[in-house]
Amino acid sequence: MKTYLPKIDLDQRKWHVIDADGVVLGRLAEQVADILRGKNKPVYTPHLDAGDFVIVVNAEKVRVTGKKEIAKEYMSYSGWKGGEKYASVEQMRAKRPEFLITHAVKGMIPKNRLGSQILTKLKVFKGPKHDHDAQQPAVLKPAK
Repeated sequence: MKTYLPKIDLDQRKWHVIDADGVVLGRLAEQVADILRGKNKPVYTPHLDAGDFVIVVNAEKVRVTGKKEIAKEYMSYSGWKGGEKYASVEQMRAKRPEFLITHAVKGMIPKNRLGSQILTKLKVFKGPKHDHDAQQPAVLKPAK
């Protein structure tokens, strides 16, 4: 018996827009990661990129539960001695709110070349406006 490989038509990829206003970060990231990978389609294959594009708006209004707003820290390292920097969710929300969603979704996709390719289909925007009106994205209701 042969293994069935679906034909992935790159021109038929859909665009979805999700409003992150008041949505819990982890639940949003899970929903976005599933759409990016194509797990919501019948042609899902783990080693192929069959997913759709996702636009997330209002990134600064995403919600975190518990004490994560001040207790959770993101670490960055410059490569130099003593070059570690830590920032809380509160500080990241003020500086780069897009990072919160991108970082959460990145943790939920494969850590390989396929994952890097999948992550390019994620577009995160601060505020309610985005640059992809020409693609006619369908509005998705986020999981609460």
